[in-house]
Amino acid sequence: MPVPWEALIPFGLLTAMFGAAGTLLNTSKTAQNQGKPIRYNIDRWDEMMMRRDERLTGHKRGQTANTVAPEGYATSSVWDTERTT
Repeated sequence: MPVPWEALIPFGLLTAMFGAAGTLLNTSKTAQNQGKPIRYNIDRWDEMMMRRDERLTGHKRGQTANTVAPEGYATSSVWDTERTT
């Protein structure tokens, strides 16, 4: 059975476009995470640590080695704004 050579051009284009889209999506997600790999299976502890890191550094994937919290860290908690008694 002969190979329909004219069908290989659209097949190659589709393969290239899916590859380009996947690569751009991966690059975009990696850039949003400051070059770190994407996180999967995030539990409540990880979410809490991400909120803490965001309050400390301004980015959810940022981490700091400073032993002293910056000014305003104690009052930047969501807990103070959610408490209504």
